[in-house]
Amino acid sequence: MRPKTFFVLLIIAAAYILGARAGRERYDQIVDSLTAFWNSPDVKEARKNAKKQAAKARKKYS
Repeated sequence: MRPKTFFVLLIIAAAYILGARAGRERYDQIVDSLTAFWNSPDVKEARKNAKKQAAKARKKYS
C-alpha cells in the first residue's frame, strides 16, 4: 500500500475510533477542527504550492 494512502486511512481510522469512544459531540468537534485546519489560508497556500511543484517535477522528469 502506498504511504500516502496508508496515512489517510490511519487518520480516518483514528478519527472514527476517537469519535466512537467520546461520543458524537466529540466527533463533531474533531471534524470541525480538521475542517478548519484544512480550509485555513496557510494550508490552502501550501497545497497550491505543492501542486505547482508536482507539476514542475512531472514536466522535468517526463
